[in-house]
Amino acid sequence: MPTASLLHRFLDELLPLRPRGVWAHGSFAGGDYQEGRSDLDLIAVLPGPMRPATVRRLVGLHRSLRAVPLAGKLHCTYLTPATLEDPDRSHLTWAHGRVLRRPVTPVTRRELRDFGRVLHGEPPAGLIPAVPERQLSDFVVRDQRDYWRPAVDRARLWRQDVWVDLGLLTFARATVTLRDGRLISKREALAELPALGAPVEVVEDTARRRYGAAPAPAGGDWLVRRAELTRAYLAPAIDTLVAAYG
Repeated sequence: MPTASLLHRFLDELLPLRPRGVWAHGSFAGGDYQEGRSDLDLIAVLPGPMRPATVRRLVGLHRSLRAVPLAGKLHCTYLTPATLEDPDRSHLTWAHGRVLRRPVTPVTRRELRDFGRVLHGEPPAGLIPAVPERQLSDFVVRDQRDYWRPAVDRARLWRQDVWVDLGLLTFARATVTLRDGRLISKREALAELPALGAPVEVVEDTARRRYGAAPAPAGGDWLVRRAELTRAYLAPAIDTLVAAYG
């Protein structure tokens, strides 16, 4: 499989840096992975410190993989033992073909500890601190309130598939986490949306595109209507969720 070949090549290139642990989270760990559609979300803990020479070596590693099938979907955040405890701290990340800096959020940390997939070395529970329930819920509320709710007001974004899909699915996942204290996959979130009052035709559109055998591109009129339906649903839904749990 292309995914297995990519991971094998990636680990071969990374092992000389002596990672203490390399883990998958997201869909690949949670059982919702679709080859060629899903991202490969990884975390690697290097012995540290993260010197400029190490950064150059990591950038060279990822650039060397560019011709490997699916390499564009492999995203990896690099931590060291000295920097892994703070969920607000940003870490070197390779994603979307370039170097970024991102935090390893409480949601990702809980995923790693609950069902992270060990690709090499120590398991996450031996290195990543436990995530208190309050820390997890505070982050989920803050993400809905400070990121997703302002985004709903930016109408032009919602004619894009990615905003419709992630906006709805992230809201459903946030609702279940706050209500039940558990994390769910994107597929499970999709199944939750009708009961949460999401517009059925938008949910069906998302299901076709994300899980259908050969999803057809959306037409212009539908893009406009879908954006309106999604925004009209999410604005009050997020406000209600934040008021209930904030």
